[in-house]
Amino acid sequence: MSPQFLLPPEASHYIDEECDDFLMWLEHKAVTKISSVLSIGKSAYGRSLYASKYIRTWDCILKVPYSAQLSKDNLLPDIASLLGSEVGNVAKVALLILYEQKLGQNSEWFPYISRLPQPADMHSAILWGDDELEMIRPSALYEETTRQKAQIEKDFWAVKVAFDHFPHVFRRCKTTGLHICLCFSYISCMGKLKGCIHDFLNHGGTSQSCVLSDEGKQHSEVIADCDYAPGDQVLIRYGKFSNATLLLDFGFTLPHNIYDQVQIELNVPHHDQLCAMKLELLHRYRAPSIKDVNGFSSSGNCFTIKEVRAASRRGRGIPQSLRAFGRILSSDSQQELNALAKEAEQHDGRLARYPLKNKKREIEAHQLLHSKIAKLIEEYDTFIKSLGSMPLVFGKGALRRQETELLVLRKTMAGRCAYRWRQKSVVPENFDKKNKKE
Repeated sequence: MSPQFLLPPEASHYIDEECDDFLMWLEHKAVTKISSVLSIGKSAYGRSLYASKYIRTWDCILKVPYSAQLSKDNLLPDIASLLGSEVGNVAKVALLILYEQKLGQNSEWFPYISRLPQPADMHSAILWGDDELEMIRPSALYEETTRQKAQIEKDFWAVKVAFDHFPHVFRRCKTTGLHICLCFSYISCMGKLKGCIHDFLNHGGTSQSCVLSDEGKQHSEVIADCDYAPGDQVLIRYGKFSNATLLLDFGFTLPHNIYDQVQIELNVPHHDQLCAMKLELLHRYRAPSIKDVNGFSSSGNCFTIKEVRAASRRGRGIPQSLRAFGRILSSDSQQELNALAKEAEQHDGRLARYPLKNKKREIEAHQLLHSKIAKLIEEYDTFIKSLGSMPLVFGKGALRRQETELLVLRKTMAGRCAYRWRQKSVVPENFDKKNKKE
């Protein structure tokens, strides 16, 4: 029976008739039942999965064996043997998709390959032109996008050996990297979602469901995090991603993203008389370089700020490493810097673990951070206004992306700084009341 007959009549308009046979093909390939409660339909965001029966919280709604998912292991041995160690898994799967696309209906994966997003449907920042990238220049996303585009170009030349050995299959790819670039962009998403039917699941900003991999049983599954009625769209969470990552990997942003954050860069001015000593102290006690949940590197003078929703909530907004940077930056004597170093040595080797005993100096350090963030807000604001005459090819996604970062900065400044100052029963005279309300 075709899946649409399981849906109530009022929900039948969601059904994607072009995908009627997809679940049957997938179950035939997997030699097992994939799902008895889902149907493929259409939404404003493209193809989606809908509940075809009532689904209860904690129900397993989807189970796909690894054998029914594309992976680098499906690449022909003759092609795989040509690739050097510098070619990663993403590049290999991209090459596999290109190969299967060339086979057309002769490909065993044709029902899946033929339903991959078309170029016009893909809005990842990696595919943007130079003019479009200008819309996100103030953001760390600009640098990350540029870096990934360069990596794609590098990977393209690394797999070109396969194009040369199989010209009858990859003849078009010898002169252009467009197709492989599109594949890379898509695989970047698919690599997080494990591939195949999971790709039809859309991201829900507050969803707690995700694709779970069971290496022992060699399958992926999705567990419902809430009840669904027939006809409801089933959503999962791709990850705890900021709008920057969502735009980079998936080509969309959320207007109210509870995981949004902004990466900022601060520097010690060269004209600071204590510049050398401050840089040495920061280097000696710097936090180890890490990648956040969004994949963006953070180290040295780069800091990730998360949204502060209420001034009374601790542990949000300004990270400890940024507080340490503010204290060092505001220090005006060697004695103060030596005291910070001594405190770090006597405790766990990290700077700014405890509030300064001198409340005035603590406030001044926060005022300095306040001024730095205020300047960033002004720069973002000015840049957004300058986009007024620029055509937005992908709707207002990029503009919304800038505005969400601006909101994070404003709430961080008004919430976290105001909270710390109130804790000390002191509010600086120059604290901006407008920002405080925001």
